[in-house]
Amino acid sequence: MRVRVEGESMAPALRPGDWLLVRRGVTPRVGDVVVARLPTDPDRLIVKRVAWRAPEGWWLESDNQRAPGRRDSWDFGAVPDELLVGRVVLRYWPLWRRSR
Repeated sequence: MRVRVEGESMAPALRPGDWLLVRRGVTPRVGDVVVARLPTDPDRLIVKRVAWRAPEGWWLESDNQRAPGRRDSWDFGAVPDELLVGRVVLRYWPLWRRSR
């Protein structure tokens, strides 16, 4: 699956316009960047970093806590397993910012 980054919540690691390759069905580890469904609006996808595993699910945080409009587990709590879509394995666009 591929996902386009919007917003500054994951800067400087990810920036608006970056395209990501996401592997579905992978159990994340602390530090991984993942794609999940927003608990308050499951039709919307979010890109966040796994901070820890809580009894209720995964605690997901933004890299840039000062980003305008940033939403993460500090706002909605742990994200249950069924809302986790997959783990980011590669940023493939733009080419000049390619990294793993």
